[in-house]
Amino acid sequence: MLIELSIKHFAIIEELTIPFEKGLTVLTGETGAGKSIIIDAIGLILGGRGSAEYVRYGENRAEIEGLFIIEDDHVVIEKARELGIDVRDSMFILRRDITSQGKSICRVNGKLVTLAILREIGQALVDIHGQHEHQALMQPEHHLSMLDGFAQKELVQTQAEYQAIYGEALQLQKQVRNLSENEQEMAQKLDLYQYQLEEIEKAQLEPNEDEQLLEERHKLAHSEKLFSLLEDSYQSLYGEGRGLDYLTTSVSHLEEAATIDKELQELHESVSNSYFLLEEAAFALRDRIEKIEFDPSRLEFIESRLHDIQRLKRKYGSSVNEILEYAAKIEEELDSIIHKDDRVEKLQVQLEALWQDLLVEAKALTAIRKNAAEALTEAIHDQLRSLYMEKTIFEVRLQERSLGKMAPVVNGQAVPFGPEGLDAVEFYLSTNPGEPMKPLAKVASGGEISRIMLALKSIFSNQQGITSVIFDEVDTGVSGRVAQAIAEKIHGISIGSQVLCITHLPQVAAMADTHLFIAKHEMNERVITSVTPLSINEKVDEIARMISGVEITDLTREHAKELLELAEKHKQPV
Repeated sequence: MLIELSIKHFAIIEELTIPFEKGLTVLTGETGAGKSIIIDAIGLILGGRGSAEYVRYGENRAEIEGLFIIEDDHVVIEKARELGIDVRDSMFILRRDITSQGKSICRVNGKLVTLAILREIGQALVDIHGQHEHQALMQPEHHLSMLDGFAQKELVQTQAEYQAIYGEALQLQKQVRNLSENEQEMAQKLDLYQYQLEEIEKAQLEPNEDEQLLEERHKLAHSEKLFSLLEDSYQSLYGEGRGLDYLTTSVSHLEEAATIDKELQELHESVSNSYFLLEEAAFALRDRIEKIEFDPSRLEFIESRLHDIQRLKRKYGSSVNEILEYAAKIEEELDSIIHKDDRVEKLQVQLEALWQDLLVEAKALTAIRKNAAEALTEAIHDQLRSLYMEKTIFEVRLQERSLGKMAPVVNGQAVPFGPEGLDAVEFYLSTNPGEPMKPLAKVASGGEISRIMLALKSIFSNQQGITSVIFDEVDTGVSGRVAQAIAEKIHGISIGSQVLCITHLPQVAAMADTHLFIAKHEMNERVITSVTPLSINEKVDEIARMISGVEITDLTREHAKELLELAEKHKQPV
């Protein structure tokens, strides 16, 4: 759940820190006071689209930070760790800074992340429901994902298997298409690859040859200096009257001294061992000196060879190993082109087998969705009855997707495979007895759409791992007993979780466990927004204002008190 929200220099908000509690929190206030701005701020730390227009006039940046605490087994913890985000005490701090130039900086638990990662984490924590979701409900292309969200537990494994096979089939289909088309292009590739492979093979390259030749060239080019250095080093050790001669004398003297003082025996052995090591090194130096060659012809050959290799590098890779890898690659391509017909035939056989497997998985998906559609329909009807839409008939219709241009033929019939299976889903509705079922978008009013979405949210909130749900004026277009039913439904969603709700309905406000009043004031010729938690008496006045619109009377106060009493009775366990 969202524990605390900090906002600074955001729109008309100068600086705010708002604590939140479990249960239902409502935000009320006059139009334009900043209620939706607070929800916009939450949306931004969840990965919403930002803009320089959000930055308060005269400031360099807007800063928004939210603290969330979740259950230890929440799926987002594992997701965060996979992304390299440190998670302690099941706590998430999401931060978003937006500069006056429009640049966005995102952090999760102090780690800089991309906007996509912030969105992935944020959307697993909070579900914001506003007018855009009304639009999604009206668009049939979103209905399949809603149904799949309802059937997620039953669907997830089959869907994963389907998508794995679907991806493999598309890749294989692309290979077949590439091999089957563009004969002229294939002929040009054949000539080009044959020439390139012949040129590389003619060079008879060895792995790491360029590095070895460069090292040998360096030695040959400095062979005289190397000889001089090694010779001087050898003479310093083994020359007459040099290092080893002196060391021999030292060993002899220490040997005699050790016969007098036994504590010197260890020192004698150490110096003696050093002598033998240095003597061995001197012999090794002598061997290296004898192997040094002054071979101008070899150096000339190496220069020529490196020149040829450099010419090949400009065409085929930055090293001999890359050139050899390229040769292996085009050799494989050549084999594919030369034996194209055989390869196409084999790929076709593999592809047909994949289409068969895919059809099995697709039918399994359809069967799961049909069962889910029946269960969702029944659940929606239960919810709609409690929202005074008992005569409304809701239906989830499944039908086969339309055929695309490249639809494969399986068992002699074209099959409209898509990323999500064979199915297209659309919600249908009949709001009055005797009226035919019609697409939801064509028959539902604003108030009905609000109630249908609230019904869906009531169902989905029990199945998703979302820690907080935000309703942004979902009660638009309703009043009377429907408003009371919506208030009870929103409170029901908040039980055991957290719901934040912007509302203009006194019935919803009366259900609040926490009531925040949003107001704007002028200070130093600038508008600022304030957030005030309301006491019981202040809640009565605010709900009375929502009832009357302008003037608070004794009658509206009494009505407000009655609403609060009814709300308390509703909250009592049965």
